[in-house]
Amino acid sequence: MSLSTARATAAAPSLRAPAAAVRPFLGLIDSVLVEDGGEFEFPGAIARSHATAAWTWMRRDLGSGLIDADGPDSPDAQQLLDAAMPQLLQRAHAALAAAADTREAERRLRTQLGGEGEWQRLRMVLEALKCRALLAKAKSFGRAVNGLTDESALAQALQAMPLQDQAVAALLMQATLGQVSNPARLVTATVRIAGAPTEAAVQRVGLAPLLDAVLAHAQNQVPALQVHGTFADIDLTCRAIHRFHRLVRALHTHVELDRNGRRAAIVGAVTKRVSDRVEARLRDVPMDINQALRRAREGTDRLDGDRLLSALNGVYILATVRECRESLALNALFDRSWTQVGEALEMHIQRNLDLLRQNPEDTVTSERLASSIKMAELRFNSEYADVLRRAKEAVERR
Repeated sequence: MSLSTARATAAAPSLRAPAAAVRPFLGLIDSVLVEDGGEFEFPGAIARSHATAAWTWMRRDLGSGLIDADGPDSPDAQQLLDAAMPQLLQRAHAALAAAADTREAERRLRTQLGGEGEWQRLRMVLEALKCRALLAKAKSFGRAVNGLTDESALAQALQAMPLQDQAVAALLMQATLGQVSNPARLVTATVRIAGAPTEAAVQRVGLAPLLDAVLAHAQNQVPALQVHGTFADIDLTCRAIHRFHRLVRALHTHVELDRNGRRAAIVGAVTKRVSDRVEARLRDVPMDINQALRRAREGTDRLDGDRLLSALNGVYILATVRECRESLALNALFDRSWTQVGEALEMHIQRNLDLLRQNPEDTVTSERLASSIKMAELRFNSEYADVLRRAKEAVERR
């Protein structure tokens, strides 16, 4: 097989992807989808598996003449689906009406959808599809919030949402918040509208869906904290920790949640899940640093790239947790790891500098020292790291 043939063969699946690989509804309601595995459900947040089940059902059982079941996931296909959606929704509601006639018909529809959870969330999926144009506007509003400095204008824009329909409001808040870099902006505007920083006051003015959207987005950071393997996406993990911190701080700082209420319980439970995920990684950081930065005790000294990367990733997470510790239940472990990492880095940097002075051409020690200086920049500060870099360069110039 020639190279060009191999490339064409490898590219073929992307030109006509299997139906299972296509995004639910070709991305029309992606702004309100959350990843699976959440402990709590929220009105405006739809689990990806529930959306996929509804999409499979509509494509398979309702889409005749309207949907190309084997078509690719592309902008053109999304546009065609959007145009066909009114007819698809009519067919879906007709199927629901038929299911309401007899228990047997309802049982068949539940089976077609895949289970009880999919059945319970079907109406929310259909509502999101009905509001798909509003979801696009909500996303635009969310992006606009990032540059909006007039707090009164922001409050007016929030009040202009269809708050009388809480199901629609929940979807719009979910879509909006996904685009807002600083969730506290929306929360403070909500408190301003409510006239008091209490959960009950927010509820009275119809803006409780925003509180639920904050919680839904906070919980949706948990899947990104699945840190496995040396080459795990640490940038994604650190962004998830930062995002969780901003979301939880927006509530804790500006809204007095009912201590015995559901939302306060959810904050506690989700905080524990996030903290447990991060805790396992923090425990290993000092050990990873010692293994990565010490010289081999016997045999030929060589650089262990995997261990170095693992140690560096751990220090990135540690530095991120330091910035976000107010929102995490990790104080004792963090303090211990932070101290141990600082002591370990100072010791290994001094040792490797001494080794490099003895042999300035030792490339293994030089690279190990460069990695330790990068970790020191994260653990201490850039000024200290610059001093160490200059010391390293001075040794290597001899």
